[in-house]
Amino acid sequence: MHATTPVPYRVLARRRESADTVTLDLAPVGAPLQPFRPGQYAMLYAFGTGEIPLSTSRIDGTALGHTVRAVGKVSEALCRAEAGDWIGTRGPYGTAWRTPPAGSDVLIVAGGIGLAPLRPLIEEVLARAEAYGRVSVLTGYRNPGDQLFLDDLPRWCSLADVRTTVDRPEPGWRGAVGLVTGLLDGTDFRPGRCAAYLCGPEVMMRATARELLCRGVPAERIRVSLERNMRCATAWCGHCQLGPVLVCRDGPVFAWDHADDLLSLPER
Repeated sequence: MHATTPVPYRVLARRRESADTVTLDLAPVGAPLQPFRPGQYAMLYAFGTGEIPLSTSRIDGTALGHTVRAVGKVSEALCRAEAGDWIGTRGPYGTAWRTPPAGSDVLIVAGGIGLAPLRPLIEEVLARAEAYGRVSVLTGYRNPGDQLFLDDLPRWCSLADVRTTVDRPEPGWRGAVGLVTGLLDGTDFRPGRCAAYLCGPEVMMRATARELLCRGVPAERIRVSLERNMRCATAWCGHCQLGPVLVCRDGPVFAWDHADDLLSLPER
């Protein structure tokens, strides 16, 4: 199937994650797309409205999960999709998260909806938790109501050190308050044997990466997902260009020794 031709996927289930965010579980109507890897993305087409790039938040054979925040016409249309609706899907596109080396500590840091592209990696790592050292998942949100994947937390907490902080606590919140980088102080990992994965707002990824560098984590062992301005997925339109890089083609996942320079470039 040509990369620019969407294929139909049916919505199996729709789960509301927060006031403006839903997760759609999709299954192919006919022939499925090629297998996805954690970190890769698809182009989702809301019929009659348009399409947007979205990283997978779940990979289960040919079934895919996508977590969508309603911030524009297309994402709003996707958020309104119900079980049984069809969505045009093409992919997989982009680079994937690199599987952590066996025996390494795994540190996953997410800001807001940045947890969605990391969720398949978390599932992959926890399925082989015995192959790794310490596994830590740190998440930061604006407020407690923005939290994602609450149904996953009991299982994740049984296999990893999972911590959450919020910017604006609400009555009854008993967790941490402040920036997600503040959670690093209580997190146990070996800097020289740590594989770190970051996804969220650029300011959060930059601050976290630089804090990890100060703690001795090598830049090449820190990976980030840059989804700035991705639009066509075919490197034709140029909206996602950062210097010599077209993020939709060359990313979205980059090692920090490359991404640090890219994030210093102004948006086009």
